[in-house]
Amino acid sequence: MGKIYPGIDARLRDFIQAQPMFFVATAPSGPDGHVNLSPKGMSGTFTILGTDRVAYLDYLGSGAETLAHLRQNGRITIMFCAFDGPPKVLRLHGRGDAVLVDDPRCAALLDAFPEAPDLHALRSVITVEVERVSDSCGFAVPLMSYQGDRDLLIQAHSRRGPTELAEYRASRNSTSIDGLPVLS
Repeated sequence: MGKIYPGIDARLRDFIQAQPMFFVATAPSGPDGHVNLSPKGMSGTFTILGTDRVAYLDYLGSGAETLAHLRQNGRITIMFCAFDGPPKVLRLHGRGDAVLVDDPRCAALLDAFPEAPDLHALRSVITVEVERVSDSCGFAVPLMSYQGDRDLLIQAHSRRGPTELAEYRASRNSTSIDGLPVLS
């Protein structure tokens, strides 16, 4: 039976920090549009800022659905699954904000990520004010072994200079798949 928690306590913090991957879900407002669900990973890219606040590093990618949805309505859910050890699924429901790299608040947020991989292709820091923390059994989640982080994202963007990164953002990250604006 699932449980609702008043916040992220020490036990939940330990569980979150032990997971090498998490999933982020967002959706546009209204009955139309596509729900987005993205896997995230890379060591050092997720941090807990308090019992009701978390953040993760958002790197340049092939799409920007999360940014568009957060800009439109702020709704976000982050999910962690135990792929080894006792079964558990933990969800953090809340309101997110994308703090872009050129925002003055970004530098202070980056201090919370002392083990972050290369920041060359960082697009934003996503902060989440957590409104609901809940778990469920996770009995159907498969057992899997973690072999290590992939460095392909960092490698791919390390070959691009500032102009090429800006062109990439403009061509692939200016609107969502539903036509919502991503960056102003």
